[in-house]
Amino acid sequence: MSETDQKIEIRYFSGYIRNWKKLCEELGIDTSLSRKEREAEILRNAYAKWKMEMMDHLYGMFAFSIWDGCIQNEFCVRDQVGQKQMFYSVIDGEFVCSGDINEIVSDSRFEKKLNKRMLQQYLFYGYPIGEETFYEGVYKLMPGHYVQWDGKETKVVRYWKPVFEPDKTKTADEWASEIENIVEVILDEERQDKEVPYKESFLSGGVDSSYLLAASDAKAANTVGYEESGFDESALARQTAEVLGKGFNVKMISPAEYFERIPTVVDKMGQPLGDASAVAFSIGCTAVKEHADVVYSGEGIDEFFGGYNAHKNPLKEGWTYLTCSHIMSEEVVKSIMLDFDENVKAVDPVSELWNEVQGQDELSQKLTIDISLWLEGDIYLNTDRTSTACGIELHTPFSDRRLFDVARKIPGEYKFMNDQNKYVFRKAASSKLPDEVAFRKKVGFAVPIRKWLANAEYNQPIADKLTGSTSQKFFDQDVIKDMWTRYLAGEEFLWSRIYAIYAFLIWYDLKF
Repeated sequence: MSETDQKIEIRYFSGYIRNWKKLCEELGIDTSLSRKEREAEILRNAYAKWKMEMMDHLYGMFAFSIWDGCIQNEFCVRDQVGQKQMFYSVIDGEFVCSGDINEIVSDSRFEKKLNKRMLQQYLFYGYPIGEETFYEGVYKLMPGHYVQWDGKETKVVRYWKPVFEPDKTKTADEWASEIENIVEVILDEERQDKEVPYKESFLSGGVDSSYLLAASDAKAANTVGYEESGFDESALARQTAEVLGKGFNVKMISPAEYFERIPTVVDKMGQPLGDASAVAFSIGCTAVKEHADVVYSGEGIDEFFGGYNAHKNPLKEGWTYLTCSHIMSEEVVKSIMLDFDENVKAVDPVSELWNEVQGQDELSQKLTIDISLWLEGDIYLNTDRTSTACGIELHTPFSDRRLFDVARKIPGEYKFMNDQNKYVFRKAASSKLPDEVAFRKKVGFAVPIRKWLANAEYNQPIADKLTGSTSQKFFDQDVIKDMWTRYLAGEEFLWSRIYAIYAFLIWYDLKF
């Protein structure tokens, strides 16, 4: 090791470098090292050789910090699509970063102050969107960015962005073949890691997780189920696992278990999240932990290939696409908040990106917005923090940048075709799956909380929290009570607003 190399220090790393074997060969690293040792060597040697262009060579999920003693600078990095979380702050002149925001705000020198701008945005979107967080002075490093600290100030640099450039010279079948080929490359790299020889996979009733299970080395599938048949995908998942000859485990979730888990999930998440599926995912992770430490999950496909109805439905002329998920209008948020700020607009986190994608086709515009903001702000916040809290390492192979590099070139007419969303991906999946699975309509990961909230056996703690002392600090109680009354009277669509408010109130009481 040269004197320069000795001055390169890996101060933080979270994640998994999927193409480790190729990098070890290219960088002269002993492949017999333990995984922890080899990943540190890969990052150190890659930085020494390529500096910050090293991210062009890394495939996987990662958040890390490198100290360059030669120039007395620290570089804090997050992967291209944000599979791993990363937050940073400057506290008493010291730069701190971590994938767990709880670690930063627990520093005795840090003075907690609620960021009310984020509360206002959260109520609109249902998740903490953009680079601000619920804490004043703590920032989220966005996907495809790194922040450089020179001892005096921070400089945020964007090193990658999702760009769609449709190529109409190939047929749908040819694109499906390209998807098959790159999926095989990615999953072959997963199979090469003998240090984690046993893996399982999460499985819903949909094509994404089914294809992943079929193409991977996962030995068994895992899902959650409910007594409410309209929300239960476990029967479909079981059928798929049996067809593929894989083991199958199902964790049935009761309302009592679900509501009991909410405070734990909110605490470990670090920030409020209005996505009710996070609680079910947490319970599922706990069940999986009994027999597996490394688990596959199929996130990324909907955002890469166009999996949501919002991607297909045309925007009204002059409208800005505000990600595929928003649960309240600005008018509703204004009616709820006691301290509504007219200068904080729902469009603020999206406007810069929206301006960048003008001139592209509408589907490409929408997918760019969802990959950049929704995928990392909701989906990966959920999966990363929840699985980590449960002691599981979650691998998301379909979020690999190389698969995006195929998806970004596929014309929109092959993504929505024959009345199917993400058609060309389904076509690729049909090489491993029966057509009835590959082309099954999207089911989603619904949770019966919209029904459970109305049950007097379970909802008294929610009602108490909605009208309690913390709620009175932030929200108009007449509006909150009216919302609750209307929900109980049958306006079921209000459940998502109620849950998001409830999650915030729990979080605030836990943290402040």
